[in-house]
Amino acid sequence: QGQLVESGGGSVQAGGSLTLSCAASGYMNKRVLAWFRQVPGQAREREGVAAVEIDGTTRYADSVQGRFAIIKDSAKNTLELRIGSLKVEDAGMYYCAAGPYDQELGKYWHSAAEYAFWGQGTQFTVSS
Repeated sequence: QGQLVESGGGSVQAGGSLTLSCAASGYMNKRVLAWFRQVPGQAREREGVAAVEIDGTTRYADSVQGRFAIIKDSAKNTLELRIGSLKVEDAGMYYCAAGPYDQELGKYWHSAAEYAFWGQGTQFTVSS
């Protein structure tokens, strides 16, 4: 089995941009790949922000539509999350996740319970 390793977190200013990267060797083929966010210290579970289905369909949470872009690069075995027009509420711990083999998730893409494989996360803060 492969590994999911996130990078790219840090401190950024509101209105700026940021790219998170996930090294996803072993998970690039025939799996839904997604990014989830969790706010440290809050009981709320991880929420899906973006996903790319096996057929290439991309999905986004309403709150990030138009500002986030999920990019799957099979040649580099990476999954990126490009974030623009950063808002304070975008901050948190971001996790890369892989779904079950050869199964599209459709409307369930945003449910953490559908993903069995997770990275350790990368965190960023946004200052106003």
